Amino acid sequence: MTSLPQLFLIDPDVMARIDAAAGQSGIPLYDLMERAGQAVAASALRHYPQALRFVVLCGGGNNGGDGYVAARVLLQSGAAVAVYHLGDTAALKGDARTAFERSGVTPLPLGDYVPLGGDMVIDAVFGAGLSRDIPSELADVIEAVAKAGVPVLAVDLPSGLCGRRGVPLGASFKAQRTVTFMARKPGHLLMPGRELCGALEVFDIGIPARILAAHAGSVAENHPLVWGHALPRAEMETHKFRRGHLTVFSGPTHATGASRMTALAALKAGAGIVTVTAPKAALDVLSMTLTAVMNAPMDNSDDLRLWLEDRRHGTFVLGPGFGDLDKARQFVSLLGDRAVVLDADAITAFKGHTEALFERVTSGTGKFVLTPHEGEFARLFPDLAADAGLSKIEKAQVAAARSGAALVYKGADTVIAAPDGRALVNTNAPASLATAGSGDVLAGIIGALLAQGAPAFEAAAAGVWLHGEAGNRAGIGMTAEDLAHAVRPFR
Repeated sequence: MTSLPQLFLIDPDVMARIDAAAGQSGIPLYDLMERAGQAVAASALRHYPQALRFVVLCGGGNNGGDGYVAARVLLQSGAAVAVYHLGDTAALKGDARTAFERSGVTPLPLGDYVPLGGDMVIDAVFGAGLSRDIPSELADVIEAVAKAGVPVLAVDLPSGLCGRRGVPLGASFKAQRTVTFMARKPGHLLMPGRELCGALEVFDIGIPARILAAHAGSVAENHPLVWGHALPRAEMETHKFRRGHLTVFSGPTHATGASRMTALAALKAGAGIVTVTAPKAALDVLSMTLTAVMNAPMDNSDDLRLWLEDRRHGTFVLGPGFGDLDKARQFVSLLGDRAVVLDADAITAFKGHTEALFERVTSGTGKFVLTPHEGEFARLFPDLAADAGLSKIEKAQVAAARSGAALVYKGADTVIAAPDGRALVNTNAPASLATAGSGDVLAGIIGALLAQGAPAFEAAAAGVWLHGEAGNRAGIGMTAEDLAHAVRPFR
């Protein structure tokens, strides 16, 4: 069963401090290396019984030490083993040297490895702490292994993959499996790292949970254990207004589809009442296509001011199919004390006007959630989008702090961030969510949770997770309409 500590993502630099703290607590660090190497060997034997030869590629650091332990255990099991080393083994130090000396193997130079049929590669060259481009010698081996189709089991992280950002540093192995230790790193979940890691095993090598907890930080995988306690629960005496009234702003007559999908998803996610407000000319279209969803006229800011006089109108979704960027900015200026999801056109409207948006968010008493995809993120935060040195998590954290809003940075590896630095990486979304209108459905789910009283960050995180669950339920080939109908409230 998953527990909250297992969800935390540990930065490679922090993991190094955790290892050091374990040593300072009296745990022999070589014992940790021994357990790690044994776990790698066990995984290789379990998952690749058909291998004719286990080829262990070792580097000069502790990752290489894990590889030497694995090589020794595999030899002791009776397997055929070949070991190749990057650099000079004379430079090995500390526990890695001990592991090398105890292995009893004589490694060959890494550049001499030529993949053969029946090989299975154990990649123990570089771990999660790599921060520079890999040497050309390793890049050539990576290319040869990929061309030969030899399966790869990575130790900690595929060599060449940045453990913080999840991006290749020049080149990276594409592993079928990865065995890591104690906790996952951001690079295991961020794209393209998630695909390059393959199936991921997290092995407990004996570092006390108290040490992990003391260094865990505020980044984790998105999961109900993180936010489930903050969501409203249905009660016997509830009624529609207690479950919240969500207002969804629609665009003109030819662009009402997005708001309709947003509204339907909101109802399915548990909002008590959903009203689509639209220009008067669009009301006939909405009346013919909506049943459980109400509709009301709203042409301008004066209409919105009248709407806001009813305090039950506390939650809004603005942006899907809205179209009019000037009007979007005017509407946002009136919503500072309400709960608001800004999506699509409501984000694009503030390109070049970001300070006005951020001032509106931070100066009021409302709750704001921004849901940009990659292009929309770049419109609001061009400097962050262009900074290749930051991970997607770090970009989202800075953007949330700068804007004062909970931020949903969408994509295959959607990141949800709060202004206080908390961040979650979502993992349950299927590839089929990449379809037109999917974001409109997500905005409706988040809006429904806000309407029911959830805090902004928790509503955003839960909305993203429920969106992924709906995608899995709707299945391959779904449309946005299918997705909206597959939405279910959290229980």
